[in-house]
Amino acid sequence: MNLFGFHYRLERKAIGLVVAIIGVASIGGIVEIAPLFTIHQTVEAAPGMRVYTPLELAGRNIYIREGCYACHSQMIRTLRDEVERYGPYSLAVESKYDHPMLWGSKRTGPDIARIGGKYSDEWHVAHLNNPRDVVPVSIMPAYPWLAKTELRTDDLGLHLKAQRAVGVPYTDDMIAHAAADAYGQAAPDTPFAEGVTTRYGKATAVRAFDGRPGELTEMDALVAYLQILGHLTDAARGPVANAAR
Repeated sequence: MNLFGFHYRLERKAIGLVVAIIGVASIGGIVEIAPLFTIHQTVEAAPGMRVYTPLELAGRNIYIREGCYACHSQMIRTLRDEVERYGPYSLAVESKYDHPMLWGSKRTGPDIARIGGKYSDEWHVAHLNNPRDVVPVSIMPAYPWLAKTELRTDDLGLHLKAQRAVGVPYTDDMIAHAAADAYGQAAPDTPFAEGVTTRYGKATAVRAFDGRPGELTEMDALVAYLQILGHLTDAARGPVANAAR
């Protein structure tokens, strides 16, 4: 009763009530903000991690535009059943270059944090064109227009520049060749392909993701993005991660 009495008296004193509100809110703020000062000690190091190529970044933008994140999370929890189904649990460093992050919590569809390389390009194309063709019980909507829509590349340099502004280490050379590299990654038999591997590494996948060389579509971009998920770094499969399991 004394506690309620104190509260009632405090309500009659505007300045005191404001001070109390600020004090309580400050405690919550400190609890949320304080860990950020030690983030460099808590996030795993991944010196071999690479950035998204312009084509993969364009695919990520399409993934966000179409609302795919609303049904598919990209965060495998440490629970045994999740690790057995999806693969090694997600590490903070794996989202280091994700702006915005797409961890999510809704799973109408499966988690796709490690979907890269699990299925072929042809499977992804068929699945996006009509999910029921490969998963008869799927409730996922179809996206047939992706294969018919030419990918816009003239603004990719600006996208890379914006990512660099928030900490992604894109170089001036990467930004200047963004449009050419997006085309080159989906056109392996052209001179542009060599520039992609030079700037992003020899392990970068360079192929016609939608199965149609010479045409750069939104389907190319989205499949390229899906195929890199879980493979920007091998930190989750390293000795530290394995020792923690």
